[in-house]
Amino acid sequence: MTPQSGGIDIFIGTVRDNTKGKTVIRLEFEAYEPMAIKEIQKIADEAFNKWPVQKLLIHHRVGVLEVGEIPVIITVSCAHRDAAFEACRYVIDTLKQTVPIWKKEIFEDGEVWVAAHP
Repeated sequence: MTPQSGGIDIFIGTVRDNTKGKTVIRLEFEAYEPMAIKEIQKIADEAFNKWPVQKLLIHHRVGVLEVGEIPVIITVSCAHRDAAFEACRYVIDTLKQTVPIWKKEIFEDGEVWVAAHP
């Protein structure tokens, strides 16, 4: 945040306990780290170019996460809330589409890799 920040938008993604009616036990995230870091930096650069972003944080965990844990956090500060909301939505939506991070959902009766780009 800066003294000029009038709006800060925070997105926190959590591991929920079900998907399409099936009980989720845990999630497992894997990434191709060099490419993921490069893509996340590209998303950050694009956000700074498209909106008057003052500060931006993007963090995505990998590994095993239990229900209730946080895999992703994004914060965006701008002078005005509309820009902060728009930039934050752009960042999470683009991250899910372009960053090589893969998610496996573990259920009571099996597991499935979730399509990275639905």
